[in-house]
Amino acid sequence: MTDLPPLRLATRGSRQALAQSNAVAGLIRDRGGRAVDLVEISTIGDRTQGDNVPLHSIGGQGVFVKEVQRAVLDGRADLAVHSAKDLPSVTEAGLVLAAFTERRSPNDVLIGSTLADLPIGATVATGSVRRRAQLASVRPDLHFVELRGNIDSRLDKIPAGGAIVMALAALEILGLTDRISEVLDSDAFVPAVGQGCVAVECRIDDVETVAALAAVDHADTRSSVEAERAFLAELGSGCSLPVAGHAVGNRLHVFLADPDRNEHVSDVVALPADASRLDVARRAARSLQERLR
Repeated sequence: MTDLPPLRLATRGSRQALAQSNAVAGLIRDRGGRAVDLVEISTIGDRTQGDNVPLHSIGGQGVFVKEVQRAVLDGRADLAVHSAKDLPSVTEAGLVLAAFTERRSPNDVLIGSTLADLPIGATVATGSVRRRAQLASVRPDLHFVELRGNIDSRLDKIPAGGAIVMALAALEILGLTDRISEVLDSDAFVPAVGQGCVAVECRIDDVETVAALAAVDHADTRSSVEAERAFLAELGSGCSLPVAGHAVGNRLHVFLADPDRNEHVSDVVALPADASRLDVARRAARSLQERLR
């Protein structure tokens, strides 16, 4: 360990967020030699968890990150840890995404029943408009209801005879994969942009922290998530639109839906190995928009 003071890591106080933050803290300690102290922050998303208010109606992705980012910008913390899928597609002014840790499984899962075993008209609980659009595209008979809350409370809200939808990565980090009924194929049910990845932000002018985080940045994950975020940024949308993007190696799977018309489009595009992959991702977004008009 170095003689430098511990880095202060801003994080939400949920069990999943704390598990992710402790994992990042361990990587920084083991690879960069810096101690890390956690600084818990309450966000508007956390404070409304039990209200069954649709996420998109209270600000979309940003509801879980704004206060955490503010703690870094204000100097109360040196870095912030987020689920990458919660981050808006445009990085907050004054901050830099200094690390993307190695991605866990990006898939969605069903808990309570497999898709094939759900009876006609069964209820599926999810707060994600993307998940609703994708499931409805193959099972238009399903009935959807809101699902909010922390991981443990959501696991207690499985509808009778139905199922809930969650991210596999969240269950992996909490050791709850035994609850899974079915892992949905990520090609058919394209994950949210950044799903399964943990992103770490710090102040753009904080040279010491940027250097410390370089040791935990995972190059392949960064390449994939940056392409996904370029796709999302071109759409100019967040949780209010059923959109998905998932890059694996040189392929980018994309999905866009219009729930009002019950229509959706999807594609798989080849990504080059150089920086032009971001332009390809942006063109994929424009192509889906044109096809959905």
